[in-house]
Amino acid sequence: MSKFGDLVERDVPVLIQFFAKWNDGCTKMNPVLHDVAAAMGDRILIVKIDVEKNSELVEALRIKQVPTMLLYKNHTMIWRQTEVMDANSLINVMTSLL
Repeated sequence: MSKFGDLVERDVPVLIQFFAKWNDGCTKMNPVLHDVAAAMGDRILIVKIDVEKNSELVEALRIKQVPTMLLYKNHTMIWRQTEVMDANSLINVMTSLL
């Protein structure tokens, strides 16, 4: 989990999506995250974490469903969402929080 600590301690806000390859909602989020990355540019870092390969982290953060997204800013989680979102809604949320 030390790598996770390094990740959320960056100067740029970090949007993390916990996903599973077999989950339809996670698959639907792939183009959404791509659009968010294009719209937000350097203002945000987007990282995807596979729940099946990171069980210790999933347990520590109490991830119960996928997709789950967490937004960290200034080393602190400031937003958490567990559901599929469209690109415009997610961009609006990110813009309002950053």
